[in-house]
Amino acid sequence: MGDKFEIVIVGGGTAGWMCAAACAVKLDPARFRVRLVESEEIGTVGVGEATLPQMKDFNDFLGLDEAEFMKATQASFKLGIEFVNWGRAGDRYVHPFGTFGRPIGEADFFSYWIRARRAGTAAPLSDYCFPIVTALQNRFMLPNGDANDVRNAFAYAYQFDAFLYARYLRQWAEARGIERVEGRIVEVEQDGGTGDIAAVKLASGARIAGDLFVDCSGFRGLLMAQTLGVGIEDWSYWLPCDSAAAVPSARSADFHPYTRSTRRTAGWQWRIPLQHRTGNGYVYSSADISDDEAAATLLANLDGEAMAEPRVLRFKACKREKAWAHNCIAMGLASGFLEPLESTSIYLVQMAIMHMLTLLPSGPGIDPALPCELNRVMDVEYDRIRDFLILHYVANEPDAPLWERVTTMAVPDTLADKIDRFRHRGHVQAYRDGLFGPPSWQAVFVGQGIEPLAADRLADALPAATVEERLANLAAMIADAAAAVPSHADFIARYCPAPAP
Repeated sequence: MGDKFEIVIVGGGTAGWMCAAACAVKLDPARFRVRLVESEEIGTVGVGEATLPQMKDFNDFLGLDEAEFMKATQASFKLGIEFVNWGRAGDRYVHPFGTFGRPIGEADFFSYWIRARRAGTAAPLSDYCFPIVTALQNRFMLPNGDANDVRNAFAYAYQFDAFLYARYLRQWAEARGIERVEGRIVEVEQDGGTGDIAAVKLASGARIAGDLFVDCSGFRGLLMAQTLGVGIEDWSYWLPCDSAAAVPSARSADFHPYTRSTRRTAGWQWRIPLQHRTGNGYVYSSADISDDEAAATLLANLDGEAMAEPRVLRFKACKREKAWAHNCIAMGLASGFLEPLESTSIYLVQMAIMHMLTLLPSGPGIDPALPCELNRVMDVEYDRIRDFLILHYVANEPDAPLWERVTTMAVPDTLADKIDRFRHRGHVQAYRDGLFGPPSWQAVFVGQGIEPLAADRLADALPAATVEERLANLAAMIADAAAAVPSHADFIARYCPAPAP
């Protein structure tokens, strides 16, 4: 090893090349050497094509040009996630990337809505959210930057081809000094004294040594699981779906600026519209439906012609017991798996990367405090997302065997406490960092039929007629603003049209 701190990323795909790109732009090449080892023989899992607004933050962090990135990845915009048949058959709601309402008194807006809702004078919660009203009309605009305008009260994400994104980042990272090593790893060498990973050996005979290794090898966890023996926390009791059938279909006339999740008998189906096609999949419990039945259900519920045969994937809801062990950090599927119900996979990669960059050792050796901190923050991220996903499962009609089981199961204490506090007074704890603030929880709670018994008492200060008038004016303002927004298809055609594949 020379004077430089050597980082070896094992595995490409979205996780590997996101990590490499971040290293390329933020690490001093005079002090760090970064190599990524991948093999063309090993495929990647490309199910996660929908993202969260933090994805834009990551691209901005890299300095990517938004329109160029979207053209290269066949991307569309995303204002939220629509949930169909969740809660009760026939119901639908949207988890938006934005807030509900705006201040109308001393209490928060949601408390006034609860009060008016219980009095029978409020419109549906979605009517007070600009990104929901806009998305359901298949319209899109960028935030206008005016803090006093309802057309600025939202964020947005992307829906893109994950394979194309990885390829785009590879070209970008290699142009900035990241070394790509082609080869299949046949052996992992460990230090006899510490147990740290010393090097990976390739089928060609090459030996790639490093100070820090990043495991982006997917479900198999070549370094973290197979070499270091770090186990997983199994969450399949709460999240029992263990399979997915995925298939692309031709782009439909309805070019939605949102992802759709439709609850089905044995799981749920995703729909992700891209510029050149639509991504579809059925996430299901193999105990409740066969692969053939799941594939048939998926194919029968496409809104465009299937472009391939369904591909079946297996997984288990889990979290790696440690994200950082010895001198190895796991990212992506090597660090755990949570189904893409809330499009969280790429977000978790992003968080691992950002914390890694913050906590990188400044010299030889790794202070134990550094892995402890990364493990702490990643545990918090995973646990919060786990609880948010479980909420979607427990708040449903028990209309099939799977749903009978999950709606009666005991939930984690952290989630039980959230449900209890929300039911009594509509309270949702705001986090300083991390995913899913109050508007997200409010959307899912209300959308799936859990409504508070009472509101914050501060909301009682305004006369009922005043609350009703202000709510009505706000809903009308949002409706008028949304009606003036261009269609999603037109906006894409002007801003970032991708070439035909």
